[in-house]
Amino acid sequence: MSPLPRPAVTGRALTGLAWAVLLLALSLRGGGGADGPAGDVPPAHGDIAAVGRPLGTGPSPARAPLPPATPHRLDIPALGIAAPVVPRDLDRTGAVAAPPYESAHSVGWFERGTRPGARGPALFVGHVDTATRPAVFHPLGSARPGTKVRVGRSDGSVAEFTVEDVRVVPREGFDAHEVYGPRVPGRAELRLITCGGGYDRAAGAYTANVVVSAYLTGVTNLP
Repeated sequence: MSPLPRPAVTGRALTGLAWAVLLLALSLRGGGGADGPAGDVPPAHGDIAAVGRPLGTGPSPARAPLPPATPHRLDIPALGIAAPVVPRDLDRTGAVAAPPYESAHSVGWFERGTRPGARGPALFVGHVDTATRPAVFHPLGSARPGTKVRVGRSDGSVAEFTVEDVRVVPREGFDAHEVYGPRVPGRAELRLITCGGGYDRAAGAYTANVVVSAYLTGVTNLP
């Protein structure tokens, strides 16, 4: 993939073109290296969202956004994902820095973006594998509309999100605004992103990203 412009980052959130370019530059290239990925990656080809469900009409009504609070844990019980959340910034290339491979069972949250539960899409990234084993988001491609995502937050609350669609987006030639912009203006949303598609051994990278979109539907344990 050819180099991309570096986004100008100001304030606590990115919007418009800077946000789209930043996300397009995600540095989630998988951990397989020259030897390829570890284990079998779940099938990840095309749009695997529920057929016939209009965008924004998920199985549960959206809840009003919450006051901002930082995340510390992410759980997707149906997929067996239970992981600590670590804040991440941009790396030297201008891409979101995924957690280091020695922490491949942690989920990275882009700390200069939206806090999960607040209005707008909050971004979480995680590895699908390392050179030797599956990583935290290895099962992510198996998510389906209706799957619950729970985020523990610093104010003591647990924000519950409901998956509305799952997409596999090629790295080349996609509409970043469509993929990463708000699905419904004013909602609290999540984007969970990992590697997907096929593995290009020559490039040492996956050919696509799995993008799971979810929106806030509940909250528990408020102080």
